[in-house]
Amino acid sequence: MENKNVLEVKNLRKEYKEFTLDNVSFSVPAGYIMGIIGPNGAGKTTTIKLLMNLIKPEGGEINIFGLDPRKNEKEVKNRIGYVGEEQYFYQNKTVAWTGRFVSQFFKQWNNNKFNAFLEDFKLSRTKKVKELSRGMKVKLSFAIALSHQPELLILDEPTSGLDPVIRREILDLLLKTSREENKSVIISSHITDDLARIADIITFMINGKIRLTGEKDDLLANWKRIHYKKGALSKNITASLNNVQDQVFGSSGLTDHYLKIKDQLADGIGKEEIKVENLNLDDILISFVKG
Repeated sequence: MENKNVLEVKNLRKEYKEFTLDNVSFSVPAGYIMGIIGPNGAGKTTTIKLLMNLIKPEGGEINIFGLDPRKNEKEVKNRIGYVGEEQYFYQNKTVAWTGRFVSQFFKQWNNNKFNAFLEDFKLSRTKKVKELSRGMKVKLSFAIALSHQPELLILDEPTSGLDPVIRREILDLLLKTSREENKSVIISSHITDDLARIADIITFMINGKIRLTGEKDDLLANWKRIHYKKGALSKNITASLNNVQDQVFGSSGLTDHYLKIKDQLADGIGKEEIKVENLNLDDILISFVKG
């Protein structure tokens, strides 16, 4: 994978009456999948809308393909595939008509690719949009988003409300597309299992702020819950733990730098005075939400 960033966001700010997206910064390298995780109301959709120039920021910079999307909107959007949480189509028009209609807005529309997606997704060309299930509408959105050969996919809760079979199908498609065609993806979701499956980089957003961002494998390797008996840990390590709780085994606490203290724990682990528990993305998210 290349190191060049396809997307760069610096100090982005958006103010509403009861919510502020505050000083948000992140980047997405070419060929990477970045997942934005956060509870409902965290600011994920606001961030996506700002990226797509659907709303205007109060401050900050957005750079996509080296361009300002506000000054170069048409060029930038021709290179982006977008799927939102809701699908807005003409309900009385057919799937085939929808493809023909959308194709006129993109320079590199590939009709053969669009038809191949319809076949793979088992979408009837003659069905009207209003006859499609929610899952089928999402598939139609992906067929459109991928048929103009975008370099970047921007996805806002695309699998929310879908059954597990369709969710897995969509996720596998995203992973395959990113890996085989070196496309970059930014996907917001509150479904951590989805992002654990496909994302290279995870960004945690809470109350309009980014609390943590990093490569998924590094995060999971370093975030652990340490269970320990009294006196098994040094004072320095004990003081560095968060969310410390008293339990049957003794006490436990969270660490976000396990690899740095791993060697110091080895003796206690061997004596069964210390146990190390792996965490998932849900655990990390909940630790931020609960402070």
